[in-house]
Amino acid sequence: MTKSKLISNIQKTLSKGDVAITKPAGCDAISLYLFNPEVLEGPLSHDEAQAVVAEPAYWSFCWASGQALANYILQNPELVAGKNVLDFGAGSAIVAIAAAKAGANKAIACDIDPDALDAAMANAALNGVSIETSDDLDKSLENIDVIVAADVLYDRENMPFLAKFKRASSLIILADSRVKNLGDEDYRLQQVITCRTWPDLNEFEEFNQVRIYHAQGGRQI
Repeated sequence: MTKSKLISNIQKTLSKGDVAITKPAGCDAISLYLFNPEVLEGPLSHDEAQAVVAEPAYWSFCWASGQALANYILQNPELVAGKNVLDFGAGSAIVAIAAAKAGANKAIACDIDPDALDAAMANAALNGVSIETSDDLDKSLENIDVIVAADVLYDRENMPFLAKFKRASSLIILADSRVKNLGDEDYRLQQVITCRTWPDLNEFEEFNQVRIYHAQGGRQI
């Protein structure tokens, strides 16, 4: 996967869109192709603004929770080393890449956005690691030991994933900056990490506080 393909993908919504290699401040051990803010010379046109809202290129930003979770895994490699790891809602795939770097037996970046899967492969190659990609969660959950997910609960309709993850794996590591009460006592708070989306979107400070949770699942390794 080439940089030109990623530029073509981002220009579906931003005619002057560009990506550049950068290291997110919250996990500078990993390089990513992300949105290049230098191309914005003024406000977006109405049509571009509407397109960005309708089909946001989530993969072109590295969200605070993704950085925090990736760095957490790199600091605690024993959580994933030798295991099959699924990165759900992967976006740029920074967490899958961190799992691969930490010695995972297999790391799968799962996302319903085909452009995100393009970015995942490009970013993995950029970091010299091998990952798999998938747009089918149920198929991807076969033989998975650890599920990692960052900021996937922004939509309340996604809350049932918490129970689904516990049924499918032995360990779930969740990072979230949006929901303060998960409503599931099996998810136990481990750490709170301060981090900012990269490139910086000047989000509310509350969204820069990332909570890391662990939950034990029913699958036996």
